[in-house]
Amino acid sequence: MNGRYDVVIVGGAIYGASVAFHLATDPDFEGSILVVERDPSYEFASTSHTNSCIRQQFSEPLNVQISQYGADYILNFRARSGMDDAPALRLHSFGYMYLADTPEFALALKASQQVQASLGAGTRHMTRDQISKVYPFYALDDIIAGNHNTVNEGYFDGGTLFDWWKRGAKRRGVTFVHDEVVGMARAGDRVTAVVLKSGAEVGCDWVVNASGPRAAQTAAMAGITLPVEPRKRYTFVFQAETPLDRNLPLTIDPSGVHVRTDGKYYMAGATPDHDPAVAPDDFTFDHEIWENKVWPAIATRIPAFERVRVINSWVGHYAYNTLDQNAVVGPHPEVPNFVFVNGFSGHGLQQSPALGRGMAEWIIHGAYRTLDLSPLGYARIAANQPIIEKAII
Repeated sequence: MNGRYDVVIVGGAIYGASVAFHLATDPDFEGSILVVERDPSYEFASTSHTNSCIRQQFSEPLNVQISQYGADYILNFRARSGMDDAPALRLHSFGYMYLADTPEFALALKASQQVQASLGAGTRHMTRDQISKVYPFYALDDIIAGNHNTVNEGYFDGGTLFDWWKRGAKRRGVTFVHDEVVGMARAGDRVTAVVLKSGAEVGCDWVVNASGPRAAQTAAMAGITLPVEPRKRYTFVFQAETPLDRNLPLTIDPSGVHVRTDGKYYMAGATPDHDPAVAPDDFTFDHEIWENKVWPAIATRIPAFERVRVINSWVGHYAYNTLDQNAVVGPHPEVPNFVFVNGFSGHGLQQSPALGRGMAEWIIHGAYRTLDLSPLGYARIAANQPIIEKAII
């Protein structure tokens, strides 16, 4: 490790790896990059607990475009990454199925479908009878309509994407170090150095906050307030005694529970009814969520799931943006060399190709070139003006 780097990235999981890789592979970047990761096993990183899903079903056009870029990147990973030995990534396009049980919810789905279709997404707005014809295993007596998209929407191997970004960054000279940023030095409107737990002080021209659920702690070191906090999200993998005769889309039930095919098994998840901020190292598991919320919802919606056996479960953390549950990206308006890639609120993995590239573009060129990400900037946080994204899970 050197005493100074052009870019220091705080956090080495999916966003640290994405920003580092996109910087290092840009022919216009000739600087040095340090990635500081407090736990290189990534045992408790949100990246390790992700369900690796991607969808175009958002209500905000920019979120749709970000995921469209991500889907194209995944489908063409070897060519887009420039690594001839990289594996091909498969996108299992079973799609998302949003189910509406009220007229107001059905109208909201229809409006979102029109936004998505105008941008080229394959989302269909479906009546209850249309849904039942394609997926007869649903119990739909209370359902009015739904949205479904089977084009470049589903799940993929996010772990492989992460591994190869990290591998590619290292090949191009990026330094990854096992340490922890515990402080920052500022001179006026710039961060000039980061202080590591090991005692080292590393000078820098840029700092990238890629520290996931710990993002607010990292921002505070630079004297910046960021409304991002860790919140628990639960995942259950189960086996059905009577498997379905076709793939199950990632179904978002009106109860808030979601469930999908996961190979020969099924994967379900839910937000706890009581959803406070937790400590970054709090992974205590609440087993009652399965019995009281998840299983009753999926067994009601899909009667074949009345007899199932849980074979794996875990709790991870959302990096939850309390203002609007959308990403916060780009430079701080008053500390312009401090760059955010934070607050994804569950959308992080699917947005990592576009936003990692975008942050690299900003650092190198001082502007976004692929997608204009400025609506997701910190200015809306300072002005308390949330982006109203209706399709939040």
